[in-house]
Amino acid sequence: MHQALAQAASVLYITTPNPRVGCVIVRDNQLLGRGATQPPGGPHAEVGALRDAQAQGHDVRGATVYVTLEPCSHFGRTPPCVDALIAAGVGRVVIAMGDPNPQVAGAGYARLDAAGIAVTRGVCAEQALALNVGFVSRMQRGKPWVWAKMASSLDGRSALHNGVSQWITGGAARADGHHWRARSCVVLTGMGTVLKDNPQLNVRAVQTSRQPRKAVIDGTLSIDAGARIFDGTEVLLFTSVDRPERVAELAERNARVIVLPSAEPGRVDLSAVMHWLAQDGVNEVHLEAGAGLTGAMIAAGQVDELLLYVAPVLLGDALGMARLPMLEHLDDVQRYAFHDVAMMGDDVRLRARIASTWTALVDCVNRI
Repeated sequence: MHQALAQAASVLYITTPNPRVGCVIVRDNQLLGRGATQPPGGPHAEVGALRDAQAQGHDVRGATVYVTLEPCSHFGRTPPCVDALIAAGVGRVVIAMGDPNPQVAGAGYARLDAAGIAVTRGVCAEQALALNVGFVSRMQRGKPWVWAKMASSLDGRSALHNGVSQWITGGAARADGHHWRARSCVVLTGMGTVLKDNPQLNVRAVQTSRQPRKAVIDGTLSIDAGARIFDGTEVLLFTSVDRPERVAELAERNARVIVLPSAEPGRVDLSAVMHWLAQDGVNEVHLEAGAGLTGAMIAAGQVDELLLYVAPVLLGDALGMARLPMLEHLDDVQRYAFHDVAMMGDDVRLRARIASTWTALVDCVNRI
Protein backbone atom coordinates (compact mmCIF):
# COMPACT_ATOMS: atom_id res chain seq x y z
CA MET A 1 0.00 0.00 0.00
CA HIS A 2 2.88 2.37 0.65
CA GLN A 3 3.93 1.89 -2.98
CA ALA A 4 0.37 2.60 -4.12
CA LEU A 5 0.35 5.76 -2.00
CA ALA A 6 3.63 6.81 -3.62
CA GLN A 7 1.99 6.36 -7.02
CA ALA A 8 -0.89 8.59 -5.92
CA ALA A 9 1.52 11.22 -4.62
CA SER A 10 3.30 11.25 -7.99
CA VAL A 11 0.21 12.79 -9.65
CA LEU A 12 -0.56 15.26 -6.86
CA TYR A 13 -0.67 18.25 -9.20
CA ILE A 14 -2.56 16.96 -12.23
CA THR A 15 -5.75 14.97 -11.50
CA THR A 16 -8.14 17.67 -10.27
CA PRO A 17 -11.15 17.57 -10.03
CA ASN A 18 -10.64 13.80 -9.79
CA PRO A 19 -8.96 12.23 -6.75
CA ARG A 20 -5.30 11.21 -6.77
CA VAL A 21 -5.22 7.42 -6.83
CA GLY A 22 -2.35 4.95 -6.99
CA CYS A 23 -2.43 1.22 -7.70
CA VAL A 24 0.07 -1.65 -7.67
CA ILE A 25 -0.48 -5.30 -8.60
CA VAL A 26 1.63 -7.98 -6.93
CA ARG A 27 1.99 -11.74 -6.64
CA ASP A 28 4.49 -13.66 -4.50
CA ASN A 29 6.25 -10.40 -3.59
CA GLN A 30 6.76 -9.58 -7.26
CA LEU A 31 5.54 -6.25 -8.64
CA LEU A 32 3.52 -6.99 -11.77
CA GLY A 33 2.22 -3.52 -12.62
CA ARG A 34 1.65 -0.06 -11.25
CA GLY A 35 -0.34 3.00 -12.23
CA ALA A 36 -1.68 6.36 -11.12
CA THR A 37 -4.75 8.30 -12.17
CA GLN A 38 -4.05 10.59 -15.11
CA PRO A 39 -5.60 14.00 -15.89
CA PRO A 40 -9.38 14.02 -16.54
CA GLY A 41 -10.24 11.78 -19.47
CA GLY A 42 -7.10 9.67 -19.04
CA PRO A 43 -6.93 6.18 -17.50
CA HIS A 44 -7.50 5.69 -13.80
CA ALA A 45 -4.89 4.05 -11.58
CA GLU A 46 -6.27 0.50 -11.79
CA VAL A 47 -6.43 0.54 -15.59
CA GLY A 48 -2.95 2.02 -15.73
CA ALA A 49 -1.59 -0.76 -13.52
CA LEU A 50 -3.34 -3.47 -15.57
CA ARG A 51 -1.90 -2.01 -18.79
CA ASP A 52 1.55 -1.80 -17.22
CA ALA A 53 1.39 -5.46 -16.22
CA GLN A 54 0.23 -6.46 -19.69
CA ALA A 55 3.03 -4.45 -21.32
CA GLN A 56 5.54 -6.39 -19.22
CA GLY A 57 3.96 -9.73 -20.17
CA HIS A 58 2.60 -10.50 -16.68
CA ASP A 59 -0.55 -12.55 -16.09
CA VAL A 60 -2.51 -10.89 -13.29
CA ARG A 61 -5.07 -13.66 -12.77
CA GLY A 62 -5.27 -14.42 -9.05
CA ALA A 63 -2.93 -11.52 -8.19
CA THR A 64 -3.44 -9.00 -5.38
CA VAL A 65 -4.27 -5.40 -6.21
CA TYR A 66 -3.46 -2.57 -3.80
CA VAL A 67 -5.34 0.65 -4.54
CA THR A 68 -5.66 3.83 -2.50
CA LEU A 69 -9.36 4.47 -3.24
CA GLU A 70 -12.39 2.24 -3.75
CA PRO A 71 -12.52 1.38 -7.48
CA CYS A 72 -15.13 3.37 -9.37
CA SER A 73 -18.26 1.51 -10.43
CA HIS A 74 -19.88 4.04 -12.75
CA PHE A 75 -19.35 5.41 -16.24
CA GLY A 76 -17.82 8.89 -16.16
CA ARG A 77 -15.21 10.08 -18.63
CA THR A 78 -13.88 6.50 -18.50
CA PRO A 79 -15.48 3.05 -17.96
CA PRO A 80 -15.75 1.59 -14.44
CA CYS A 81 -12.42 0.42 -13.01
CA VAL A 82 -14.16 -2.33 -11.06
CA ASP A 83 -15.22 -3.93 -14.37
CA ALA A 84 -11.59 -3.95 -15.55
CA LEU A 85 -10.43 -5.67 -12.34
CA ILE A 86 -13.17 -8.28 -12.56
CA ALA A 87 -12.44 -8.96 -16.23
CA ALA A 88 -8.73 -9.34 -15.46
CA GLY A 89 -9.50 -12.10 -12.93
CA VAL A 90 -7.57 -10.65 -9.98
CA GLY A 91 -7.87 -12.62 -6.77
CA ARG A 92 -7.84 -9.96 -4.08
CA VAL A 93 -8.18 -6.18 -3.81
CA VAL A 94 -6.78 -4.24 -0.83
CA ILE A 95 -8.27 -0.75 -0.58
CA ALA A 96 -7.14 2.17 1.55
CA MET A 97 -10.42 4.07 1.81
CA GLY A 98 -13.97 4.21 0.52
CA ASP A 99 -15.02 6.67 -2.18
CA PRO A 100 -17.47 9.31 -0.85
CA ASN A 101 -18.70 10.13 -4.36
CA PRO A 102 -22.43 9.24 -4.26
CA GLN A 103 -21.99 7.52 -7.63
CA VAL A 104 -19.62 5.03 -5.95
CA ALA A 105 -19.88 5.08 -2.12
CA GLY A 106 -19.71 1.32 -1.50
CA ALA A 107 -20.89 0.16 -4.92
CA GLY A 108 -17.31 -0.72 -5.89
CA TYR A 109 -16.94 -2.94 -2.83
CA ALA A 110 -20.28 -4.60 -3.58
CA ARG A 111 -19.35 -5.35 -7.19
CA LEU A 112 -16.07 -6.96 -6.16
CA ASP A 113 -17.82 -9.02 -3.47
CA ALA A 114 -20.45 -10.18 -5.96
CA ALA A 115 -17.69 -11.29 -8.35
CA GLY A 116 -16.12 -13.45 -5.63
CA ILE A 117 -13.03 -11.26 -5.27
CA ALA A 118 -11.68 -10.97 -1.73
CA VAL A 119 -11.67 -7.38 -0.45
CA THR A 120 -9.67 -5.86 2.42
CA ARG A 121 -10.58 -2.33 3.45
CA GLY A 122 -9.09 0.49 5.51
CA VAL A 123 -5.35 -0.13 5.02
CA CYS A 124 -3.51 3.20 5.49
CA ALA A 125 -6.82 5.07 5.25
CA GLU A 126 -5.58 8.29 6.85
CA GLN A 127 -2.54 8.47 4.56
CA ALA A 128 -4.84 8.07 1.57
CA LEU A 129 -7.19 10.72 2.95
CA ALA A 130 -4.30 13.16 3.32
CA LEU A 131 -3.72 12.94 -0.44
CA ASN A 132 -7.40 13.51 -1.20
CA VAL A 133 -8.70 15.57 1.70
CA GLY A 134 -10.14 18.17 -0.66
CA PHE A 135 -12.01 15.62 -2.77
CA VAL A 136 -13.50 14.00 0.32
CA SER A 137 -14.36 17.41 1.79
CA ARG A 138 -16.17 18.44 -1.40
CA MET A 139 -18.16 15.22 -1.49
CA GLN A 140 -18.94 15.05 2.23
CA ARG A 141 -19.28 18.75 3.23
CA GLY A 142 -20.09 20.44 -0.08
CA LYS A 143 -17.06 22.73 0.28
CA PRO A 144 -13.36 22.45 -0.49
CA TRP A 145 -10.58 21.92 2.02
CA VAL A 146 -8.92 25.28 2.69
CA TRP A 147 -5.46 25.90 4.04
CA ALA A 148 -4.14 29.35 4.86
CA LYS A 149 -0.49 29.86 3.96
CA MET A 150 1.32 32.37 6.17
CA ALA A 151 4.90 33.37 6.89
CA SER A 152 5.93 34.91 10.17
CA SER A 153 8.72 35.78 12.53
CA LEU A 154 9.25 34.02 15.85
CA ASP A 155 7.09 36.65 17.49
CA GLY A 156 4.21 36.03 15.07
CA ARG A 157 4.67 39.06 12.81
CA SER A 158 4.14 38.92 9.06
CA ALA A 159 5.45 42.33 7.99
CA LEU A 160 7.20 45.42 9.30
CA HIS A 161 5.12 48.34 10.55
CA ASN A 162 5.51 49.96 7.09
CA GLY A 163 4.17 46.86 5.33
CA VAL A 164 7.48 45.47 4.05
CA SER A 165 7.30 41.66 4.10
CA GLN A 166 9.57 40.33 1.31
CA TRP A 167 11.22 38.19 2.36
CA ILE A 168 10.75 36.99 5.94
CA THR A 169 11.50 33.36 5.09
CA GLY A 170 14.19 31.84 2.89
CA GLY A 171 14.18 30.25 -0.54
CA ALA A 172 13.43 26.71 0.64
CA ALA A 173 10.28 27.82 2.44
CA ARG A 174 9.12 29.86 -0.55
CA ALA A 175 9.69 26.90 -2.89
CA ASP A 176 7.69 24.67 -0.57
CA GLY A 177 4.90 27.22 -0.64
CA HIS A 178 4.81 26.85 -4.42
CA HIS A 179 4.40 23.09 -3.97
CA TRP A 180 1.24 23.80 -2.00
CA ARG A 181 0.07 26.22 -4.66
CA ALA A 182 0.65 23.52 -7.28
CA ARG A 183 -1.41 20.86 -5.49
CA SER A 184 -4.34 23.23 -4.98
CA CYS A 185 -7.20 23.73 -7.40
CA VAL A 186 -7.48 27.46 -6.67
CA VAL A 187 -5.11 30.06 -5.24
CA LEU A 188 -7.23 32.65 -3.44
CA THR A 189 -6.28 36.14 -2.36
CA GLY A 190 -7.88 39.48 -1.54
CA MET A 191 -7.87 42.97 -2.97
CA GLY A 192 -5.47 44.17 -0.29
CA THR A 193 -2.79 41.78 -1.51
CA VAL A 194 -3.42 42.65 -5.16
CA LEU A 195 -3.01 46.37 -4.38
CA LYS A 196 0.03 45.95 -2.13
CA ASP A 197 2.02 43.19 -3.84
CA ASN A 198 0.54 42.94 -7.37
CA PRO A 199 1.16 39.16 -7.31
CA GLN A 200 1.06 36.68 -10.19
CA LEU A 201 -0.26 33.84 -7.99
CA ASN A 202 1.10 31.20 -10.34
CA VAL A 203 3.47 28.28 -9.70
CA ARG A 204 7.08 28.99 -10.61
CA ALA A 205 9.34 27.24 -8.09
CA VAL A 206 8.23 23.66 -8.84
CA GLN A 207 7.54 21.84 -12.11
CA THR A 208 3.89 21.27 -12.97
CA SER A 209 1.97 20.75 -16.19
CA ARG A 210 -1.17 22.28 -14.64
CA GLN A 211 -1.40 25.73 -13.12
CA PRO A 212 -4.05 26.22 -10.40
CA ARG A 213 -6.88 28.62 -11.07
CA LYS A 214 -6.69 32.10 -9.52
CA ALA A 215 -9.38 33.86 -7.53
CA VAL A 216 -9.74 37.22 -5.81
CA ILE A 217 -12.21 38.43 -3.19
CA ASP A 218 -13.12 41.91 -4.44
CA GLY A 219 -16.18 43.23 -2.62
CA THR A 220 -16.59 46.39 -4.70
CA LEU A 221 -15.17 45.09 -8.00
CA SER A 222 -12.45 47.72 -7.95
CA ILE A 223 -9.51 45.61 -9.14
CA ASP A 224 -7.16 47.25 -11.64
CA ALA A 225 -7.58 45.63 -15.06
CA GLY A 226 -3.82 46.03 -15.52
CA ALA A 227 -2.89 43.92 -12.47
CA ARG A 228 -0.32 41.19 -13.08
CA ILE A 229 -2.79 38.51 -12.01
CA PHE A 230 -4.45 38.98 -15.44
CA ASP A 231 -1.93 36.99 -17.47
CA GLY A 232 -4.36 35.52 -20.00
CA THR A 233 -5.59 32.66 -17.84
CA GLU A 234 -9.03 32.86 -16.25
CA VAL A 235 -9.32 34.79 -12.99
CA LEU A 236 -12.35 34.31 -10.75
CA LEU A 237 -13.52 37.55 -9.12
CA PHE A 238 -15.96 37.19 -6.22
CA THR A 239 -17.90 40.35 -5.44
CA SER A 240 -21.12 41.53 -3.82
CA VAL A 241 -21.94 44.31 -6.28
CA ASP A 242 -23.37 44.11 -9.80
CA ARG A 243 -21.50 46.54 -12.04
CA PRO A 244 -22.17 45.51 -15.66
CA GLU A 245 -19.73 48.02 -17.14
CA ARG A 246 -16.89 46.70 -14.96
CA VAL A 247 -17.87 43.11 -15.68
CA ALA A 248 -17.59 43.82 -19.42
CA GLU A 249 -14.24 45.57 -18.99
CA LEU A 250 -12.79 42.77 -16.88
CA ALA A 251 -14.14 40.07 -19.21
CA GLU A 252 -11.67 41.40 -21.78
CA ARG A 253 -8.94 40.39 -19.32
CA ASN A 254 -10.42 36.88 -19.05
CA ALA A 255 -12.00 37.59 -15.66
CA ARG A 256 -15.09 35.69 -14.62
CA VAL A 257 -17.11 37.79 -12.20
CA ILE A 258 -19.30 35.96 -9.67
CA VAL A 259 -21.76 38.20 -7.85
CA LEU A 260 -22.85 36.68 -4.55
CA PRO A 261 -25.69 38.22 -2.53
CA SER A 262 -24.56 39.79 0.72
CA ALA A 263 -26.34 41.37 3.66
CA GLU A 264 -23.61 44.01 3.73
CA PRO A 265 -22.77 45.74 0.39
CA GLY A 266 -19.08 45.63 -0.37
CA ARG A 267 -18.48 42.51 1.73
CA VAL A 268 -18.45 39.06 0.16
CA ASP A 269 -20.13 36.09 1.84
CA LEU A 270 -17.07 33.84 2.28
CA SER A 271 -19.13 30.74 3.02
CA ALA A 272 -21.01 31.27 -0.24
CA VAL A 273 -17.68 31.53 -2.06
CA MET A 274 -16.58 28.15 -0.74
CA HIS A 275 -19.85 26.47 -1.70
CA TRP A 276 -19.69 28.03 -5.16
CA LEU A 277 -16.16 26.70 -5.63
CA ALA A 278 -17.19 23.19 -4.55
CA GLN A 279 -20.04 23.20 -7.06
CA ASP A 280 -17.49 24.18 -9.70
CA GLY A 281 -15.39 21.10 -8.92
CA VAL A 282 -12.79 22.71 -6.65
CA ASN A 283 -11.29 20.32 -4.09
CA GLU A 284 -8.53 22.35 -2.41
CA VAL A 285 -8.07 26.08 -1.90
CA HIS A 286 -4.71 27.67 -1.17
CA LEU A 287 -5.41 30.92 0.68
CA GLU A 288 -2.49 33.32 0.37
CA ALA A 289 -3.65 36.72 1.49
CA GLY A 290 -3.07 39.55 3.90
CA ALA A 291 -4.10 39.76 7.53
CA GLY A 292 -7.55 41.11 6.66
CA LEU A 293 -8.86 38.33 4.41
CA THR A 294 -6.96 35.62 6.31
CA GLY A 295 -8.56 36.75 9.56
CA ALA A 296 -12.00 37.04 7.95
CA MET A 297 -11.74 33.51 6.53
CA ILE A 298 -10.68 32.10 9.91
CA ALA A 299 -13.41 34.02 11.75
CA ALA A 300 -16.00 32.76 9.26
CA GLY A 301 -14.95 29.14 9.89
CA GLN A 302 -13.67 28.67 6.34
CA VAL A 303 -10.05 27.69 7.10
CA ASP A 304 -9.46 24.01 7.82
CA GLU A 305 -5.68 24.02 8.05
CA LEU A 306 -2.87 26.46 8.81
CA LEU A 307 0.31 26.24 6.73
CA LEU A 308 2.74 28.40 8.66
CA TYR A 309 6.38 29.10 7.83
CA VAL A 310 8.29 30.54 10.79
CA ALA A 311 11.61 32.31 10.29
CA PRO A 312 14.21 32.57 13.08
CA VAL A 313 13.90 36.36 13.35
CA LEU A 314 12.14 38.86 15.60
CA LEU A 315 10.27 41.79 14.04
CA GLY A 316 9.05 43.54 17.18
CA ASP A 317 6.21 46.03 16.89
CA ALA A 318 4.98 44.99 13.45
CA LEU A 319 1.96 43.60 11.61
CA GLY A 320 0.33 40.31 12.60
CA MET A 321 -0.60 37.32 10.44
CA ALA A 322 -4.38 37.50 10.76
CA ARG A 323 -6.74 40.24 11.87
CA LEU A 324 -9.21 38.50 14.18
CA PRO A 325 -12.03 39.72 16.41
CA MET A 326 -11.09 40.52 19.99
CA LEU A 327 -12.01 37.74 22.40
CA GLU A 328 -12.99 38.03 26.07
CA HIS A 329 -12.60 34.36 27.04
CA LEU A 330 -10.07 31.66 26.18
CA ASP A 331 -12.96 29.23 25.73
CA ASP A 332 -13.87 31.14 22.56
CA VAL A 333 -10.59 30.54 20.73
CA GLN A 334 -10.43 28.38 17.61
CA ARG A 335 -8.12 25.51 18.47
CA TYR A 336 -6.00 23.65 15.95
CA ALA A 337 -4.02 20.44 16.33
CA PHE A 338 -0.42 20.31 15.09
CA HIS A 339 0.12 17.34 12.81
CA ASP A 340 3.37 18.07 10.99
CA VAL A 341 6.60 19.95 11.66
CA ALA A 342 9.42 20.13 9.11
CA MET A 343 12.59 22.13 8.52
CA MET A 344 12.62 24.21 5.34
CA GLY A 345 16.19 25.42 5.08
CA ASP A 346 16.66 27.71 8.08
CA ASP A 347 12.90 28.02 8.62
CA VAL A 348 10.28 25.75 10.18
CA ARG A 349 7.03 24.72 8.52
CA LEU A 350 4.15 24.06 10.92
CA ARG A 351 0.90 22.43 9.84
CA ALA A 352 -2.14 22.52 12.11
CA ARG A 353 -5.74 21.58 11.37
CA ILE A 354 -9.09 21.60 13.10
CA ALA A 355 -9.12 18.14 14.65
CA SER A 356 -12.88 17.65 14.62
CA THR A 357 -13.10 18.45 10.89
CA TRP A 358 -10.35 15.95 10.07
CA THR A 359 -11.94 13.27 12.26
CA ALA A 360 -15.28 13.72 10.53
CA LEU A 361 -13.66 13.08 7.15
CA VAL A 362 -11.84 10.02 8.48
CA ASP A 363 -15.14 8.66 9.80
CA CYS A 364 -16.76 9.37 6.43
CA VAL A 365 -14.33 7.24 4.41
CA ASN A 366 -14.21 4.48 7.02
CA ARG A 367 -17.96 3.94 7.23
CA ILE A 368 -18.45 3.54 3.46
